[in-house]
Amino acid sequence: MSTDNAMKISADHLRRDAFLYVRQSSLRQVFENTESTKRQYALRDRAVALGWPIERVHVIDNDLGLSGAQSQDRDGFQRLVSEVAMGHAGIVLGLEVSRLARNNADWHRLLELAAMSRTLIMDEDGVYDAASFNDRMLLGLKGTMSEAELHILKSRLQGGILNKARRGELELPLPIGFVYTPDTRVVLDPDRQIQDTVRMLFDTFREAGSACAVVRRLRSEKILFPRRIRRGLGKGDVLWSEIDHSRLLQILHNPRYAGAFAYGRTRTVYNAKLKSVQQKMPRSDWQVLIPQAHEGYISWDEFERNQSSLEQNAVGFSPGLRGRMPRQGSGLLQGRVLCGRCGARMRVHYEQFEDKLRPYYVCNEAVVRHAGKTCQWARGPAIDEAVSALLLEAMAPTAIEVALAVQQEISQRVEQAASLRDKQLQRARYEAELARRRYLKVDPDNRLVVDALEADWNGKLRDLDALQREHERQNETDQLLLNGPTQERIRALAADFPRIWNHEHTSAVERKRMLGLLIEDVTLLVDEQINMHIRWRGGRTQSLAVARPRPMAVIRKTPEAVVALINELLETDNDQQIASRLNTLGHRNWRGEPFTLKKVMLVRRAYGLKTRFERLRESGMLTGEEVARQLGVSTTTVHQLGRDGVLKRHRYATNHRYLYEPPGNVRLAKGVGGRYGSRQPRLIGAQQIQQGAS
Repeated sequence: MSTDNAMKISADHLRRDAFLYVRQSSLRQVFENTESTKRQYALRDRAVALGWPIERVHVIDNDLGLSGAQSQDRDGFQRLVSEVAMGHAGIVLGLEVSRLARNNADWHRLLELAAMSRTLIMDEDGVYDAASFNDRMLLGLKGTMSEAELHILKSRLQGGILNKARRGELELPLPIGFVYTPDTRVVLDPDRQIQDTVRMLFDTFREAGSACAVVRRLRSEKILFPRRIRRGLGKGDVLWSEIDHSRLLQILHNPRYAGAFAYGRTRTVYNAKLKSVQQKMPRSDWQVLIPQAHEGYISWDEFERNQSSLEQNAVGFSPGLRGRMPRQGSGLLQGRVLCGRCGARMRVHYEQFEDKLRPYYVCNEAVVRHAGKTCQWARGPAIDEAVSALLLEAMAPTAIEVALAVQQEISQRVEQAASLRDKQLQRARYEAELARRRYLKVDPDNRLVVDALEADWNGKLRDLDALQREHERQNETDQLLLNGPTQERIRALAADFPRIWNHEHTSAVERKRMLGLLIEDVTLLVDEQINMHIRWRGGRTQSLAVARPRPMAVIRKTPEAVVALINELLETDNDQQIASRLNTLGHRNWRGEPFTLKKVMLVRRAYGLKTRFERLRESGMLTGEEVARQLGVSTTTVHQLGRDGVLKRHRYATNHRYLYEPPGNVRLAKGVGGRYGSRQPRLIGAQQIQQGAS
């Protein structure tokens, strides 16, 4: 130990503990560069030689395999800084400055804390006091050189990588469907099932034009997609599973499938938490792009079209282009209607009507964005019918070609899906046979291995059986699309495109997709009538108008002629009789339903028509109680006299309710019963009463 180093160490330093920081930049260096690790651990003996007991020399080595470019995620370095800040450390030992930090911000923070707590720093060259100007300047210079060394190493490495990438010779991980040959050339995967599955994915996207639609179709047809294990146990093996939306987008955005070599598609940046993340870069910022570098599954032109389609689908959720991709729902112009007043894109709103969802085109941009009011709205059926008629008129000359192309597409699709399922079944048979051979080759007495191999064989057989049943079921379903009657129906529909358009098997999504091929957008202006301005693909415009649907209050309103007829019939009939008369004459309500007692009562009350009871009372008719008081009898007797025809009565309701004509100046003569004859009760006028008295 030199005299200068001994003079810097005081009793206060020895009273505190010594901390040895050990670090290697990567796990590969930890396992391969073992001499460097041994040299770092040997610094414990240097600390003991300086006067610290071995039990008070603490080794911090939990940062092995981590880079020193930053202190983030380096728990060991964070602990060391804390010990220095609290004054627990008398000396900090490291083989060299680069082991502690390769970032000047972290390094100078440690120096600042060491100077405040009077902590020494020691490397292989000597002992330094951070509170001393000369020592601190030397330590700062060493830290700058360490950071510069890291920069130089990175520059050399990145320069070599970039130079190799510019020639297209840099070996990067290949996506599924490609492999490297022994001479590092990129070729298509020799596995025919992988090739056919990747080609089917791009064929499906070419037809559907939507990533979600591709995922739904592959899942509905039970098509599994391969993926290769990149690292860890089973590296290089191929696994088959259902594809998801995120993985499909990765494939569609990868220029490798178009035969292009690209480098610099992502860049490492730091987020707000100083954690490194991968940021996708636009194509203009890619460092290297070499088209036609190797064989691909699609052409570069098709790759460009796919990117345009995906970009259009993505911006379809923005305020200006929301909802352009066809979705479920009967609204034919979904995502293609513009407001003729404010210019915003109108939304589709659905309401239940007669057990169906009826679409409404609503401009509520001001409501959503600015808490304002609805700009305008219109019912969708009339607009959709007008646009459909216009579209059918434009498509009539090519109806037969379209239908035959659809039939051919269905046939090709079924054959392609069946071929892929056959390959999946063939692979399952191979795996079951391989498991059987493994089981037969093992020693029967080695039960631990035999049981495991037997279980694996049984699992492969179960998977094969399930796949076989699913394959047969799917083939039966596909045959229904290719049988004679189905093909005959397609040929029959080919002569009449309107029937194809309106056919029950033509989904709303397909109609919207066909419409989108011809029509760019439709501008609506709702006034006394609905004015539509249609912009066709290619720039041609066309305008038409449809009658504005009547309000529901007007639709539900009973015609004036029916109301007048009800008013007339109320002079002679009650509500039940009026309902029967209206139905006999062929009148119906706004729903087309026959009239009933309740419906007649509702119309009568809505229009303030006098009831049959009120009309009879106005004409002088009396109730049963009033007649009973006049005749001096009970109400029951009056009702009986009405049934016998003695009193004239008029029914005003359905439940045997009557009003009676005034009997006048009369007296009730009781009836007489006997063996030789009987006489019913009768009314006797005033003249008859006088004659009887005389």
